[in-house]
Amino acid sequence: MGPTPDSITSDTSLPAKADIVVIGGGIIGTAAALELAERGISVVLCEKGKIAAEQSSRNWGWVRKMGRDPRELPLIIESLRIWDGLNTRLGADTGFRKSGILYTCDNEADVARNAGWLEHARPYQLDTRMLSADETAALLPGMKKRFAGALYTASDGRAEPQKAAPAIARAAQAKGALVIENCAVRSVERSGGRISGVITEQGPIACSGVVLAGGAWSNLFCGNLGIDLPQLKVMNSVLRTEPLSGLPETNTWSSKYAFRKRLDGGYTVADGDANDVEIVPNTFRYLTKFMPAVRSQWQAFRIHLSGAFLNEWNTPRSWKPDAVTPFEKLRILDPVPNQKATEGALQALIAAHPGFAGAKVAQHWAGMIDVTPDAVPVISPVDTLPGLVIATGFSGHGFGIGPAAGKLAADLVTNARPVVDPKDFRLGRFFDGSKIELIGGI
Repeated sequence: MGPTPDSITSDTSLPAKADIVVIGGGIIGTAAALELAERGISVVLCEKGKIAAEQSSRNWGWVRKMGRDPRELPLIIESLRIWDGLNTRLGADTGFRKSGILYTCDNEADVARNAGWLEHARPYQLDTRMLSADETAALLPGMKKRFAGALYTASDGRAEPQKAAPAIARAAQAKGALVIENCAVRSVERSGGRISGVITEQGPIACSGVVLAGGAWSNLFCGNLGIDLPQLKVMNSVLRTEPLSGLPETNTWSSKYAFRKRLDGGYTVADGDANDVEIVPNTFRYLTKFMPAVRSQWQAFRIHLSGAFLNEWNTPRSWKPDAVTPFEKLRILDPVPNQKATEGALQALIAAHPGFAGAKVAQHWAGMIDVTPDAVPVISPVDTLPGLVIATGFSGHGFGIGPAAGKLAADLVTNARPVVDPKDFRLGRFFDGSKIELIGGI
């Protein structure tokens, strides 16, 4: 079983109409709902399962500018600004702390590769810098392994995935939003070629705009509307420990492990590099578009062929609005974690830092990450269906960037001035001849 996110009190009364309907109760959807509610816009958030029950509560909890694709930097800079004041804004503790983040370097080749990313950061005047071996050791007290150096951003931090999205959802409710759990949106209604409402399992809601923040489910929802959204799923496995004392406060990435301190005093630990990828029908549908990522990130994938292929093959890709949908048949994606990977990461961490030798594993879990061919999200209106904005495909980067991504989605669905230029996040980049490439992320 996955981690248990903080609970909310779900609204129970489905309204006949609203200005905007948000589909999906993860960090992006809740942030969009809060932004809209604070602007006095009537909004209903429909979540097929529980708020933050999927990847938004299962990620590492890192909030980072460092190492991102440069196309994401304006958005994450805005997001860090939001995170800074979020606890006060919500009247709740999301666990956000500026703890700093280290990307360690095993050798001089790693130092050169990480230093190269600074060219992308320079226009934004970030506080990211390269550390010497001694400076790195000073930030990792008790570390047995000697690193050649590290890329370091002191202003990056961490937050608690099990707390953040529920706290945002409760704040949205306090501002007038309705947040309804166990209520899948089955389809949308059109009038004059644009959005005029949604059809949920509990009934219709008339509206003029929809934000689809469905995470790993977004491709399936879009397909039923005749919208092609290139997206695949990747699984990442994580463990958490019981509380430990006297260990590093700085989030740290290494090729064999990554760790960060939790608000409860324990640590979240994961493999620093590899993710599990199931071969499914969509693998072949989107193989051409994903080839640049496959070529550049091949070593980061553990490829499997299992029953997931037949499960996806047998999942309906279209349905009528009055039919029970796949979203109702599987309320929460709760994949079986790769414990070999998480235990291997912990053992590698213990070998590097003996202080973790006494760690007691409290829980293993896995989450399904929604990925795009260039590992950059889609936050975009849909030209063929005015009124629909897609916010998905965050490729493992969504938690930290979530508050600003929700804000941008709220801007786009209401035709407000966007908080950042949305050009790089447009859906059309996958179809207009633009080169699909991974740029500069590490």
